[in-house]
Amino acid sequence: MTESTRHRRWPAYLMAVLLLGYAVGKAVFAMRSRPGFPSGPPAEGHSFVLSTVTTQWLAAATATIGAGLCVVSAMEVGLKAPRRLMLPALVLLTLSVGAGAAIVVIDGFIGLGLGWHWYHGAVGLVAIGLITAMFRSYLTATRRYVVR
Repeated sequence: MTESTRHRRWPAYLMAVLLLGYAVGKAVFAMRSRPGFPSGPPAEGHSFVLSTVTTQWLAAATATIGAGLCVVSAMEVGLKAPRRLMLPALVLLTLSVGAGAAIVVIDGFIGLGLGWHWYHGAVGLVAIGLITAMFRSYLTATRRYVVR
């Protein structure tokens, strides 16, 4: 089987939509001064170093930045950007999304006691698949730009 050198952009765009949805959910909760996430487990009783509003706005901002990074990684400007700049950013994004999604998947299907349900776990599996496909697609597409 031969591997296609065509750059697949759809995983990056879908991951950007997923991250923007997360950012909107966090922004809604920030405006209501509530911890947690819509449809997720309750987060009352947790102590935060920062205020609830600040943590929610920071989560919304970082998700928005991550969505932007996803879109840029699929565009020509991102493919021609220095790999030394894009690769660490995408590794950090992949690890953070993967770690958060893994916790949701494990709690949703096995149960850690956090309160995520099976449908949250299914979304977590989709997120892990999308972020992995996006990262692999970026690596495949930028292989031709690397000087050997």
